[in-house]
Amino acid sequence: MLKVGDLAPDFTLKSSNTEDVTLSSFKGKNVVLLFFPFANTGVCTKELCSFRDSMTRYNSMNAQVLAISVDSPFSLQMWGEKNGFQFPLLSDFNKEVAPKYDALFDVFVPGKFDYLGVCKRAAFVIDKEGVVKYTEVLASPGDEPNYEAIEKIVAELQ
Repeated sequence: MLKVGDLAPDFTLKSSNTEDVTLSSFKGKNVVLLFFPFANTGVCTKELCSFRDSMTRYNSMNAQVLAISVDSPFSLQMWGEKNGFQFPLLSDFNKEVAPKYDALFDVFVPGKFDYLGVCKRAAFVIDKEGVVKYTEVLASPGDEPNYEAIEKIVAELQ
């Protein structure tokens, strides 16, 4: 399990506009890395809209927000345009990155939605050198991350 002080696993994923996005390319910036279960669902939309509405603060703190799900880039593009997200939505369609962050359900809501390999809701803050400074992996997909704690950690990294 990834913990504070670990080096964040690097990755390259396709964005919603099918461009490659690599975590290490943001060296020199703090990164808020979010994993979420599904595009275009209630709690996921609420969470990412919260970050969208806070982008002025994150930009002023030299922080880049990246959001990852197992949805296709095409689904993410439509959802991102609908909601005006101004940060990359990344597709881990092949489920290669989420397991490195312990952010993948084996079974999503067993007995109700027995979908295999769906992202957990999780948040990580990674500093300018690629070191994990905050981790939050939520057991329930209905829970939201601690927005205040994330913003506080990012502010302390300036």
